[in-house]
Amino acid sequence: MSDMLKAVEAPNNPNIPELQPGDMVKVFLRIKEGANERTQEFKGTVIRLRGDVYNRNFTVRRIASNGVGVERTFLMKSPRLEKVVVERHSKVRRAQLYYLRERTGKSARLKQRFN
Repeated sequence: MSDMLKAVEAPNNPNIPELQPGDMVKVFLRIKEGANERTQEFKGTVIRLRGDVYNRNFTVRRIASNGVGVERTFLMKSPRLEKVVVERHSKVRRAQLYYLRERTGKSARLKQRFN
């Protein structure tokens, strides 16, 4: 049974680095519009990582226009993900940063972690 699952399993994407909650990332996603295909950038903070080895995903939150929060979940092994760039690491003490949903302005900032 496991051989059958491995045959169907999507390969790892080498353009996705190790992510941690609190990372500020740029996600480059291929979008299909009719016959055209373009790359769209989604820039925000990783608020959660979920799943196991075969079915991992991560959620990125950003503040859009007029202060509206937008969250988007991406599959790690998705063929639509072109690349993920980590811009900075933040110092967090939780695995899921849902508390950022209620915060705006300075209270929504995370301190930068220097390695």
